[in-house]
Amino acid sequence: MTREKWVVTTKKADFNKLAERFHISPMLARIIRNRDVISEQEINVYLNGTLEDMHAPKLMHGMEQGASLLLSGIAQGKHIRVIGDYDADGVCASYILKKGMEQLGGRVSVAIPHRVTDGYGVNLHLIEEAHRDGVDIIVTCDNGIAAAKEIASAKQKGMTVIVTDHHEVPYEEVGGARREILPPADVIINPKQQACTYPYKGICGALVAYKLVQMLFMQDGKAADALLKELLEFAAIATVCDVMELLDENRIVVKYGLKYMMESSNLGLRTLIDVCGLSDAKLGSYHLGFVIGPCLNATGRLDTAMKALLLFDSQDTREAYALANELKEMNESRKSMTEKGVEDAIRQVEDCGYENDKVLVVYLKDCHESIAGIIAGRLKEKYYKPVFVLTDGEEGLKGSGRSIEGYSMYDGLHGVEELLDKYGGHKMAAGLSLQRDNLEAFRLRINGQSELTEEDFVQKIRIDIPLPLPYASMQFAEELTMLEPFGNGNHKPLFAQKNLKVHNCTLRGKNKNVAGFVLEDETGYRVNGIYFGEAELFVSQAAENGNRINITYYPDINEFRGNRSLQIVATHYSFEL
Repeated sequence: MTREKWVVTTKKADFNKLAERFHISPMLARIIRNRDVISEQEINVYLNGTLEDMHAPKLMHGMEQGASLLLSGIAQGKHIRVIGDYDADGVCASYILKKGMEQLGGRVSVAIPHRVTDGYGVNLHLIEEAHRDGVDIIVTCDNGIAAAKEIASAKQKGMTVIVTDHHEVPYEEVGGARREILPPADVIINPKQQACTYPYKGICGALVAYKLVQMLFMQDGKAADALLKELLEFAAIATVCDVMELLDENRIVVKYGLKYMMESSNLGLRTLIDVCGLSDAKLGSYHLGFVIGPCLNATGRLDTAMKALLLFDSQDTREAYALANELKEMNESRKSMTEKGVEDAIRQVEDCGYENDKVLVVYLKDCHESIAGIIAGRLKEKYYKPVFVLTDGEEGLKGSGRSIEGYSMYDGLHGVEELLDKYGGHKMAAGLSLQRDNLEAFRLRINGQSELTEEDFVQKIRIDIPLPLPYASMQFAEELTMLEPFGNGNHKPLFAQKNLKVHNCTLRGKNKNVAGFVLEDETGYRVNGIYFGEAELFVSQAAENGNRINITYYPDINEFRGNRSLQIVATHYSFEL
């Protein structure tokens, strides 16, 4: 179990003035300030932002040049090949570009690398294939920024290359300074590159692709409102699934994407929503990240992500349902494989004495390489340490990493790059490949170079307000919905109260995986509560510790058979008073 430190956020502002200005409660004003939304303009966009508040595509370096090249190619009937990635972001980005350019009359094909046989992103095999197919223009999406060798090969073969990506730009240290290593593409569109002054750099690959499609239609002069409305749904899915922070324009994309998705014009997406049992649900970011997204990722993990693309492209109801059901079934299979992988990984950490390592490196010989990242994420949650999970690939070891606050995974890999065949990613997540003989050296070096301290391994639970239960009313719970969509960077507001009594604590749910109870404060105020973590442990500890508890929580509205009632959702707890 990870060590926790509960920290109350104490950022200051005139909350009463903000409450009056925006017609909200001072408590809501405080929560917004805690998310570093400071100026009145920022607060207004946060609460009331519309599509008009999104940043103009032309502000992104290379965007206008890239769109001009593509429009010229479309006009000349050139063969355009989109090369995407096999995760939800890559699939959605590929679909966005394909659909957008086809609407303008483009001759477009798509190649999505196979996770096992091709690996991540552009590779020489895909370049050769494009050359054989007579491709004139390659457009990468959600990849390409680290593919200098592969893009050089495409250029040698006479192809035009446009890179659209959002990953960190490779660099080298020269005289104590970082110097970018950019691929020799004709145009590079990536907000992370130094030359780009785009106002918000934390967008996903699919949103970069969406901006390019917007730019295409702006330059062409054709109206595309209906198409852009449909494509925004896919940018929203990718934003959540790629764990982008739900701030700035990401928040607007997800807010409106969810709204449009409720009545999507895309047959494949509507079918997947139905197959997942969400047709009557009010869709939220949770459904994108934990229901729809995993189905898209599963096809790229266990088969080919082209099936997800075929689903979105489908115009036949029977075909769409067949594909959607296949994606759902693959995700169910992926879940069982993941559970076994997590068990094996925990056993290895404990048997090999890795618990004291600053960075966990686990090698699972028989694990399907596609679920390494999911297992790494689960280990990170358990131990609250950066984690790399490696397994056997076609040519050595391949793996994925997931990080914690305070450790840049990309920079960590950069520090040991001589041991690696390939690597790339973000601060919080990365992919890598290396030779089997370098495994132990990698584990030792990645730990030896880490500057993490014991304090970094204490997970900080950030509390917005220490709030007595009576203030967490139904009215306040309804007001909190103004802050949606929730997710990375815009987590659900968290409150806390100490020294509560727990009554009637029992296991609930079909699988007995939920703890239900009644909370009572010192004044005698009572309210129903629920806990979704390790429910059996919660119930037993409640019985053993005299029913006194400290909790962090958020108020939620429970809707059942037409009735609405307030319930307190406990997220963390302690029986040590």
